[in-house]
Amino acid sequence: MANTSTATTQTPETNVVTDTIVAQLRALEQLTQTEAQIARLRIAQARTDAVRRELQQNGDNAVRRARRIAGQLQALDAVPDVVTPALGRVLALVKSMVEQAQPIDEALLGDLGLEHQLRDRARYLRVLADRAELPAVERLADDLVTAHSATVDWLTTVLAEEALGGPAALTPTPLQRVAGGVVHAVSLPTRFAVARVNRAVHIAYRSGEQARDALGDVAGKVGQLGSGTREVAVAGRDAALQRAERVAAREGADGVADVVHETRADLGSLKASELPIQHYEEMTAQNAIAALRELTSPAELTVMIAFEESHKNRSGVLSAAQTRYASIAQNAAGVE
Repeated sequence: MANTSTATTQTPETNVVTDTIVAQLRALEQLTQTEAQIARLRIAQARTDAVRRELQQNGDNAVRRARRIAGQLQALDAVPDVVTPALGRVLALVKSMVEQAQPIDEALLGDLGLEHQLRDRARYLRVLADRAELPAVERLADDLVTAHSATVDWLTTVLAEEALGGPAALTPTPLQRVAGGVVHAVSLPTRFAVARVNRAVHIAYRSGEQARDALGDVAGKVGQLGSGTREVAVAGRDAALQRAERVAAREGADGVADVVHETRADLGSLKASELPIQHYEEMTAQNAIAALRELTSPAELTVMIAFEESHKNRSGVLSAAQTRYASIAQNAAGVE
């Protein structure tokens, strides 16, 4: 029995349009399955509990969208597709493996490209459905455009956070941290390259044995920094950095002192007296949140988030700081 939504579409021209709609729905289903899997993978990279919950919700919503698309295909009497869900999972797995060799910004740009494609296909589907007089498909397309527009804005904000130099909502995986350090090392003068790569090494060491194994391969290919790298990375880090900054400032090497200070700030190893918020270490969570919301500088927020993570690590304070940072990044990126 013909479906009531397609019973009046019998002309050859309309049949061609309907076939195109089915093809677009299949493509959207596959891409949405990939989107759902990527959202699940990104949960482990969430910086705060609030972001983790948001990613979990995004993944659940993507699964529901995929089911809606599959239901619409069934309503159009399309042949059931048992391959697309599995293909979406495979594509997500491949993407996650490939991006491990990329800095975090490249991985996020890949996510953003996927969301743009989903939104643009949904817009195309909307026009096709209007032409074929399929209101159910039109409603589905409208909902998809709304959902993917919101995700595009969110990812644009995360990229803006990364571009501003501060802690983004998503943290790099251990291998992405190493990749990011390597990219910086290649582009910096030699005397700064060792510091940058050592910094990537230190962060990778804190992230687990898997990163340690991968690090040997990466460092061996990029710099041949010597057998002393491991000791430099783990022994007396904070004290050594403080001494290096003092010596550089005393000798008039302001550029070096600035780089060392930035590294200390990123690692959360500044002293309380160096923080942009006075007496922060004595504040309650409520007072800390209020003080953080008054900050307008991305650099100052970056310092405070790193310090909080390295000391009290209060989830509510970190979420509030991240929200404030996201608001500044949205303004910088022109996201409404």
